[in-house]
Amino acid sequence: MPHFLRAIMTVLTVALGSLVQAQPTVAGDDLHRRLQVLITAEIQAGKLPGAVVLVGHRGRVVYRQAFGHRALVPHAEPMTVDTVFDVASLTKVVATATGVMVLVERGELRLADTVGRFFPELQDEAAKRVTVLQLLTHVAGYAPDFDLKHRWTGREGLLKALTAERLAHAPGSRFVYSDIGYIILGEIIERVSGRSLDRFFSEEIASRLGMRDSGFRRIDPAPDSSHSSDLARIAPTERIRGQQSYLGARFEGPDAQGQRMLRGQVHDPTAHRMNGVAGHAGLFSTADDLARFGQMVLSAGAVDSRRLLSPSSIMRMTAPVVVSEEGWTRGLGWDMATSFSSNRGELFPLGSFGHTGFTGTSLWIDPVSQTYAVFLSNRVHPDGKGDVAALRAKVMTAVAAAYGAADTAAFKTFEAHYSAQVAAQVPRFKEQAERLRGARHSAAAVADAVVLNGIDVLDKAGFKPLEGLRVGLVTNHTGRRVDGRPSIDVLKAAKNVQLVALFSPEHGIRGELDQAQIADSTDDKTGLPIHSLYGKTRRPTPEQLRGLDALVFDIQDIGTRFYTYISTLQHVLEEAAKAGKPVFVLDRPNPINGVEVEGPLADADKLSFVATHTMPVRHGMTIGELALMFNQEQGIGADVRVVKMENWRRGQWFDQLQQVWVNPSPNMRSLTQATLYPGHQLVGRARHRHTLRMGGRALHRRARLGIAPECTGPGGCALRAGAVHALILRVQGGMVRRGEHRDHGPREVPSGAPGIGAGLGLAAAVSQGLEARAAIDAVGQRAGV
Repeated sequence: MPHFLRAIMTVLTVALGSLVQAQPTVAGDDLHRRLQVLITAEIQAGKLPGAVVLVGHRGRVVYRQAFGHRALVPHAEPMTVDTVFDVASLTKVVATATGVMVLVERGELRLADTVGRFFPELQDEAAKRVTVLQLLTHVAGYAPDFDLKHRWTGREGLLKALTAERLAHAPGSRFVYSDIGYIILGEIIERVSGRSLDRFFSEEIASRLGMRDSGFRRIDPAPDSSHSSDLARIAPTERIRGQQSYLGARFEGPDAQGQRMLRGQVHDPTAHRMNGVAGHAGLFSTADDLARFGQMVLSAGAVDSRRLLSPSSIMRMTAPVVVSEEGWTRGLGWDMATSFSSNRGELFPLGSFGHTGFTGTSLWIDPVSQTYAVFLSNRVHPDGKGDVAALRAKVMTAVAAAYGAADTAAFKTFEAHYSAQVAAQVPRFKEQAERLRGARHSAAAVADAVVLNGIDVLDKAGFKPLEGLRVGLVTNHTGRRVDGRPSIDVLKAAKNVQLVALFSPEHGIRGELDQAQIADSTDDKTGLPIHSLYGKTRRPTPEQLRGLDALVFDIQDIGTRFYTYISTLQHVLEEAAKAGKPVFVLDRPNPINGVEVEGPLADADKLSFVATHTMPVRHGMTIGELALMFNQEQGIGADVRVVKMENWRRGQWFDQLQQVWVNPSPNMRSLTQATLYPGHQLVGRARHRHTLRMGGRALHRRARLGIAPECTGPGGCALRAGAVHALILRVQGGMVRRGEHRDHGPREVPSGAPGIGAGLGLAAAVSQGLEARAAIDAVGQRAGV
């Protein structure tokens, strides 16, 4: 068929805009067989209780099927195609970004409008200059989410927290996927429209599109909330105790309440605090309703003669916006090509777009083949441990194989147009990012207060938490006050504390030894016994703990999972729990910042002393946060008491702290090496003389030769020939604390830049001045960015 006739038929199909239920087709039958195998296997593996998959193609629903169960607890309930799901972060694009564009079309809001116009009360002047466009594309500079240890509730609590929240990065300088940004957008919709977000969505989006089962569900129903879905059709998610344990929070209510299963109440803990209505999460919907939304997008803003947005608005929403120096892209609300894009699968073209939700949901849209695919699951049911990251990608690949573009010329033209748009924007973004980071760093160097570590805070408090206790100190040369005085001396001199024993990790108490085993010894200055935790045993023994009332842990980590100091921390917690001794963890900053989390998770079957926990290569946590995570996720049950830092902000690197760098180990001699270390370790350990070379010319040379070493270490990674290029790509983070971003979940850290194979998630963080530009460009071409 000639191209022009095919184009005319496509236009006619779109113009009809009817979601006609198609008769079974050969493609549909083949797709069903594939999905039956894929999804059933994951259900049997306990990755999810069930799912609903719906596919639309050229104006028709061509596939609609339920799998497994929608509930397992308290009793099994079969999944049905009309099940209502908590769609989590699909809220961002279906409700919030779309709502913003409705107001933009009406002239009531502009993409260039600043947050300060709507929130003059903000304390951070830089935050007032953030634009609506920057919020929509996640380059506003906000952290991924609020710290839920701060126990605010309701809209008033949110506004108070938002007023005090400071940016982690200069606006426009980097991509960090942020719930906070979309919470602000939801508030802007309310302030501009004069209606609550749930009412605005109901009246301006759901009603106009005929989305009969979609809406927010208030936890404390307000008079203006008209939503009353039948609970029996809603897929349950997780018990309240588990749901409220994310992002540093802890459930402290009655046990009966903690055991209650969430059903019809939003799973996201921040949205839950906001009574179920928020710009980033809270929407409930069905596959059929999301099909209407997807068809609206493919039909240039209308479905069944119901127009929601103009074709111009749809084109603006779905045009690529470069959000990183590597060429990652977002639409307005939509994801295109970032570390969160694994759900695109392998076959849909670059330039297609979609989104995911933490509860296990996904929507992806391909304009070339006029196809959309809805995947809905409640993978967090019943215990929060499900995982559909890989399954979502496999489902989208199967859909693309069945209904993707048959016209190879159209496919290539579409990708070429996308690549040209990206290439035109990358230089401008790089220049802007460098300029903004430089300006922010200069200002921070003058304005930032000195960060006080846990030992400094403990000292300020007169050691009251340790008063009268006989303590053992787990430390090395990095345990010191900001003035340089060792924590050993500080605690020894404290009049109300009795320091009776020292415990040392790998490299010894002074951090100078580089040997396979370190023997017990005695501290020359204090005369205290030093029990080596890198000798005959790697954990405190019952005999060593017998005369102690508590343990204190004070060691500087470097932000990467391979570092054995954090393995020692986990072993200390385990033995302290057995002995019934509390552990005081003196918090210290993550030197390579607490925002960016990168790399694949350690394989659960390959854990060892150099990787004791299934966490990303670059974990983004402080030593205190690691202790809390180990204790909770490993079920250790220790009495962990973190002495928090003062004045530290998550986005800070060590050279912004006004502290003196102390080599944490013999071969970690600068912040530059700490920055390179995550990627460097993927090709094996090397001594100091190799570290900088490995990050620059040497690694680039190996990549050009196609030499790909096998990584048999803690991550269990296997890098194949030609893939070493990926090690030099600086993957800008999008996930928060422990990789626990609400859009992906603890077991769903993205596996790297688009187009690069699974298992290559982390690429080395390349510092300025390294001669690796050509290799980075090669990775960009290979990744399609």
